[in-house]
Amino acid sequence: DLLLSNSCIPFLGSTEGLDFRTLLLDEERGWLLVGAKDHIFLLNLVDVNKNVKKIYWPATKEKVELCKLAGKDAHTECANFIRVLQPYNRTHVYVCGTGAFHPLCGYIELG
Repeated sequence: DLLLSNSCIPFLGSTEGLDFRTLLLDEERGWLLVGAKDHIFLLNLVDVNKNVKKIYWPATKEKVELCKLAGKDAHTECANFIRVLQPYNRTHVYVCGTGAFHPLCGYIELG
């Protein structure tokens, strides 16, 4: 209904079914940070398809192999699902992902 009424702008930057899980909104700067499967997106609040910035952050091949050896599904469980997006200071965001059952965290400089 929203699409038919032109009441929304769908995000076209991802057609791979990236399993979006976590969001961080910064209205002051006009952006939305989105955590997904192996990706982090920085979207413009006015037009989510304009100037999309994307970070590809997969689990290491070694961790994916260990995950598969543990009996997990390679497509639905053995990836780096971004679970934490937390403001750290004015220039950085703290991020954590599952890392194929070997969690990893880092900082993103927003610049």
